[in-house]
Amino acid sequence: VQLQASGGGLVQAGGSLRLSCAASGRTFSSYVMGWFRQAPGKEREFVAAINWSGGSTYCLDSVKGRFTISRDNAKNTVYLQTNSLKPEDTAVYYCAARPGSYLHTGVAEYDYWGQGTLVTVSS
Repeated sequence: VQLQASGGGLVQAGGSLRLSCAASGRTFSSYVMGWFRQAPGKEREFVAAINWSGGSTYCLDSVKGRFTISRDNAKNTVYLQTNSLKPEDTAVYYCAARPGSYLHTGVAEYDYWGQGTLVTVSS
């Protein structure tokens, strides 16, 4: 599986961005998809994950109510809608994939990674 993330940019605090991650491969619909982020000088952290059907999602407490993960299996794409952005959301955002159904939150649990897209939130 190859992943290509896009949609990052510079936005003012309170603004929104929709991140996309396009996947190659015929088995996309069988993968759990996740979004992670890495701020400068910090470790990569889990943000959100979604199961194969989109019927089950899980996200980081600090983004609940602001970020929404979704997927379109017909387009082999997973999305992260980010609203009410804060300066502390500034980071490189990565999409990741792993086979199975459990919504893992650990970096080491994911087998495939995209190249990342930078989100910068100004105050």
